[in-house]
Amino acid sequence: MAKLLSVIVSAYNEEAGIREFYAVTSGYLRELFGSGWEYEILFVNDGSRDHTGEILTELAAEDPRHVRTITFSRNFGHEAAMTAGLDYASGDGLVFMDADLQHPPQYLKEITEKMDAGYEVISMVRTRNQTAGLIKNITSGGFYWLINKLSDVHFEPNASDFFAISRNVQTVLKKNYREKVRFLRGYVQNVGFRKTTISYEAAPRVAGSSHYSLRKLFAFSMNTIMCFSNMPLKLGIIAGVFSALLGLIILCYTLLTRSGAPSGYATIVVLLCFMFAVLFLVVGIIGEYIAVLFEEMKDRPIYIVENKENLPEA
Repeated sequence: MAKLLSVIVSAYNEEAGIREFYAVTSGYLRELFGSGWEYEILFVNDGSRDHTGEILTELAAEDPRHVRTITFSRNFGHEAAMTAGLDYASGDGLVFMDADLQHPPQYLKEITEKMDAGYEVISMVRTRNQTAGLIKNITSGGFYWLINKLSDVHFEPNASDFFAISRNVQTVLKKNYREKVRFLRGYVQNVGFRKTTISYEAAPRVAGSSHYSLRKLFAFSMNTIMCFSNMPLKLGIIAGVFSALLGLIILCYTLLTRSGAPSGYATIVVLLCFMFAVLFLVVGIIGEYIAVLFEEMKDRPIYIVENKENLPEA
């Protein structure tokens, strides 16, 4: 009996390239028939404001055997879209991809070969991305360096939202990883199981532009750090010890060089500014953690489904 591969695709305002993605990806997926794999493509329409929804409805009608769609009531974000795919996919193996063809579908055959070999978590590691600017490449590398320093979990540098998991891993993630502030590719690397990596070079974007601005990437990075590390909370202790040592050094300098208080106030002003900067930094970090806790305690849904096509009601 053939195994089923679920390809999960998050789509937000992708009307210019979604048909080309379907045509190219379906071509590579059909090549898997001879190797014992069937396939389904599960598109998650993340509240698109253009004609992406209409195009996905047409694709679902044209290919009801292989195309399934989920439409959100509004835009909930890329993490929520991948989570919906995780919840609704019915395959023996799941592959998560973007809809802009920067995640090359020609690697799907190699992914299924790794799954046949017994691997349950397959991280796709990007070796090059010509379309990303210098700043984005530098910040991406810096992010992985920082999170690996702060967290007990090891993250594959340059791992992307292009990855594959088995049904066993899907079950664990569906049941136990239901945070509202999410980092799915981090969870995938945190669950254990037999893991491997595949290197790839990001292809040019088929249409459109990235939906991630530097501001959104910064917010995403902050949420990731909050999810996987409590080290920033210890910054207050480190800053306190450093400030105490600095104060001791200034005290010794004052006693050794002058009899009494310094004649000028520049040193005092600089020291006070430094101390208040450290204080506000620590308070801000604590506030970020409280914000994450607040989101979790509200327990609002990760996403809301407005419509489904070619999916069972259950």
